[in-house]
Amino acid sequence: MQVPLIQLQCAMTGVRPIASFANAAIYQSAGKVGHESAAAKYAAATESSNLSIESEKPYKQLWMGTHPSLPSKDVQTQRSLLELVQDNKALMSTEISRKYGEKLPFLFKVLSIRKALSIQAHPNKKLAEQLHAKDPKNYPDDNHKPEMTIAVTPFDGLCGFRPLKEISHFLANVPPLRSLLGEEAAQEFEEGVSGRETSSGAADTQRNKTSLQSAFSALMTRDKSTIAAAAKELVASAEKDGENFAGGGGPSNGGKELADLVIRLNGQFEGDVGLFVLFFLNYVKLEVGEAMFLKADDIHAYLSGDIIECMASSDNVVRAGFTPKFQDIPTLTSMLTYSYAPISEQKMDPVDYPYVTLNRTAYSSSSSAILYDPPIEEFSVVKTQLNGNEAKATFEAIEGPSIIICTAGSGTISVGPKKEQVKAGYVFFLGATAECVLESDSESFTTFKAFCELSGKETANGVHGA
Repeated sequence: MQVPLIQLQCAMTGVRPIASFANAAIYQSAGKVGHESAAAKYAAATESSNLSIESEKPYKQLWMGTHPSLPSKDVQTQRSLLELVQDNKALMSTEISRKYGEKLPFLFKVLSIRKALSIQAHPNKKLAEQLHAKDPKNYPDDNHKPEMTIAVTPFDGLCGFRPLKEISHFLANVPPLRSLLGEEAAQEFEEGVSGRETSSGAADTQRNKTSLQSAFSALMTRDKSTIAAAAKELVASAEKDGENFAGGGGPSNGGKELADLVIRLNGQFEGDVGLFVLFFLNYVKLEVGEAMFLKADDIHAYLSGDIIECMASSDNVVRAGFTPKFQDIPTLTSMLTYSYAPISEQKMDPVDYPYVTLNRTAYSSSSSAILYDPPIEEFSVVKTQLNGNEAKATFEAIEGPSIIICTAGSGTISVGPKKEQVKAGYVFFLGATAECVLESDSESFTTFKAFCELSGKETANGVHGA
């Protein structure tokens, strides 16, 4: 019987020809350039990838999983991981294989972002089915796409709607924003939320969401020439006002920080509506190891940094700004949750992973295994940091599949009698019910393990999985 430990061949989507690469790493203009891109370096680490990193080219994404757009491959046999798990259902467990149509329930990625990615959201399951049926070219599958982001290097992005008081502050203190939205729409928003911005009552919350949707939709549907003219005023104000820009900023961001952000983003997407969207969305910065979770239908735009990303296995994106790609503003403005909260409510609090045993060397060197556990059943992620030679972590077997990527250092991975060398960029598939041992042979050995285990998990709606 085959030991359920398979090294995967990694590559980048968007690099041509795609067929020569197995775990895709996307070559697109928004990616970091050459060897600055973690996605590119990880993709090139596997000898069979045939990827030669070009110093002037941008590289954005590394895909790991069974998504049919670009399934990963077994390094030795060159068979796709999708074929392997379909031929041997025990690799994922019969229950998971049956529930998720003989495909991994998650898609694991590394993103290396130099330039703003699109303002976007991912549809819920019902909407994904409708969009795919109506427009399969732009919505290539029928699955939802909640996602989790973990910073590998310092990261910044726009994520979720700001607290309503902050939006009101910007409408009062950023004249080009108020002018673009229109006085009537601005007043309707201010009057609609006044006095109930922080109310937790169901009726008040729904009224606030309706007011927010009306204001945001008014902004997103302005014509491009009007947006471009307002953007010139906005950038001029940012360049002139510095710390006093946007009324000195809001509670979450200072005036100079916002002014610099407007100038930076205008340099990437001149005159884009996204320059105004940033006053509606939280501007968040993540330090290394910090994470956040986005439910389906949550709006976001990633701006810069290297991240580990895990999501339900889907490639559906509804875009509306900071992109030359297909934009679907009516769908975006109608699908969003319009939940509003400080970014602290979207940041995750990782906890110690309980199903791992560290040896004495690992304990004495402050090694760790921490769990990022979003409220959905498709995936969780464990980050393991082994400090020092011979530090070891033994993971108990789970009733589900895993994918493990090394992001720093070197060591070994073992399942039963099979032991493989690991270095930064190496990716392995670990089958269900397999005990796994990671051991460092370097100063610091870092891995991320995405896995699915249905038992005891909750969905994003708070309902326990099967």
